[in-house]
Amino acid sequence: MPSSSASSASPPAPLHLAVALDGAGWHPAAWREPESRPRELTTARYWADLITEAERGLLDLVTLEDGLAPQSSHPLRSDDRTDRVRGRLDAVLTAARVAPLTRHIGLVPTVVTTHTEPFHISKAIATLDHVSTGRAGVRVKVSVRSDEAAHFGRRVIPPVDLSDPGGPASAAVVAELFDEAADHVEVVRRLWDSWEDDAEIRDVGTGRFIDRDKVHYIDFRGRHFDVKGPSITPRPPQGQPLVTALAHATVPYRLVARAADIGFVTPHDVDDARAVTEEIRAEQAAAGREGEPLHVFGDLVVFLDETPARAAARRDRLDDLAGEEYTSDAEIFTGTPAQLADLLLHWREGGLTGFRLRPAVAAHDLRAITRGLVPELRGRNVFRRAYESDTLRGLLGLTRPASRYASTA
Repeated sequence: MPSSSASSASPPAPLHLAVALDGAGWHPAAWREPESRPRELTTARYWADLITEAERGLLDLVTLEDGLAPQSSHPLRSDDRTDRVRGRLDAVLTAARVAPLTRHIGLVPTVVTTHTEPFHISKAIATLDHVSTGRAGVRVKVSVRSDEAAHFGRRVIPPVDLSDPGGPASAAVVAELFDEAADHVEVVRRLWDSWEDDAEIRDVGTGRFIDRDKVHYIDFRGRHFDVKGPSITPRPPQGQPLVTALAHATVPYRLVARAADIGFVTPHDVDDARAVTEEIRAEQAAAGREGEPLHVFGDLVVFLDETPARAAARRDRLDDLAGEEYTSDAEIFTGTPAQLADLLLHWREGGLTGFRLRPAVAAHDLRAITRGLVPELRGRNVFRRAYESDTLRGLLGLTRPASRYASTA
């Protein structure tokens, strides 16, 4: 019989769960699997099927990968490989196309801040929030690739030396780009606030559609941007759609701490997770945001199957097709949904509030997440049995903020 203290203990906090979608999956040979539908990767139906499957599993959100150059096996330049998926749809437009087909799940496309104006991003994500009725977010991404810069011809990105990424020259380039990204997010957030919630009157009788006094110039002037505003899109349903970023080291941790609602991080064990979350919390306090809600999700690539041996065999077979062992910036998990549940709950002790899982093969591993991992977590009373909110902010326990420009009369 359990003790009275055990029976009165509070239930564990719910675990937040996201999936990161990229092409046919995160393994470079994923497209060669019979179930992967490679001929449909640029169709709306393919992405709708994946995202509705994620919603069937009651996941908090999906992120959609994107970039400004074809995918490459090299982080800083294009390659000549023809045996891997190359080419993709625009992530924001894909999310907007799928939004009306879903009801609850958050939609978080990736945008590259380095070459995209904040005014454009603000209205694109605000539009996504309107068409999804409050389920939009954005993953901001920095680019150090010279070939991406060449597509625009407006700036030159100094070279980054991967053999010495902490060297003075490389560190200065990276720090500058992330500082620009923080300014980019600040401009976007101000533009979302530039329309007060009741700026639209829509009174046919008086002929007044808008209250001009409730649409505000933001007058942002910084090192990287000079933006007058206001936005051309009325305030998003969430007020502030979620801002997210992937971070691997101190400089991007600082961006998460200054500007994001969710940071995606790549620890390799529970102690590493604890160190990362503590560093982000310290940077959050230094940025004057101590006490504000900030989620930290751990990223994992997953190969899931009914037995560990089958999962390992599938990974080996995909490696053979690719001609090399698969590696990733994130930890790679190979095993069963129950084993993955054990790992997630253990790593959560390091301060993580959720996880973003990267399906190695989208067609297989996404279903293993929604139909294997989710029931396993639900059986341990750490995952929802129904969506408890119609907005992404609500799913993550975030309140809807007032516009910073709203009158206080």
